[in-house]
Amino acid sequence: MNKLFPAEDQIQFVTNFHDLISTPFHGVINAICWNRPLVGDFSEIISKFGTDENIITVDEVALNEVWLSEEGNLAREMLLSDMKLLEAHGASPILNIIKSYDRDEEHTFFPTDVYSFHVDRSPVPVDTFLCTYYGTTSEILPNAQGEKKILIPEIRDELRRQYGTEDADFESYLCENFYDLHYQAKEGAVPISLGLGHLCRIAIDHPEITVPPCLHRAPLEKAGQPRLLLIC
Repeated sequence: MNKLFPAEDQIQFVTNFHDLISTPFHGVINAICWNRPLVGDFSEIISKFGTDENIITVDEVALNEVWLSEEGNLAREMLLSDMKLLEAHGASPILNIIKSYDRDEEHTFFPTDVYSFHVDRSPVPVDTFLCTYYGTTSEILPNAQGEKKILIPEIRDELRRQYGTEDADFESYLCENFYDLHYQAKEGAVPISLGLGHLCRIAIDHPEITVPPCLHRAPLEKAGQPRLLLIC
């Protein structure tokens, strides 16, 4: 069962974009969320671009070209506003209509797709921004409720068996296959839904970022209900 914005120290809430980008992560806080209501009909946006493909990327030009009702236009204005704010901040937002992500069929023992709790990593100290406008919402896991999978003895033993040995190159193997980015929820863990419409900034894994990276995952989509997600 998911909690929607529980009274935990994991997330700090703000009321405007300036505070979203300027409020520092600190202590155990590794997620800052601009808490706001949705305005407009976002399902109409989805209907204009179809769902024939698993993931459709909608750019600003295409978004401006479609005819929309008054409610659909309000949704479009919110999307364009968010994209412009993020672009002015130096980010590169991508708007996706998602029927489903590809599943990791190769690593069935240890899937590394976005449905697994994971952290983001970058060679530069940037943040991840995301917002779900329609459909099931992204989830984060309090760091105390997650365990790095490669440190779980039985999982590490199996990875070592697959690799053949454990030496300096084994650690490189774990990084190259993204195994070191994934976490397992502990028994009794309670994921936190980021909710609809809330533009969130989460911490990544980088030496210059002093808080633990935010554990997060994509939710399983509901049949017939694509997600509308902005991410960068």
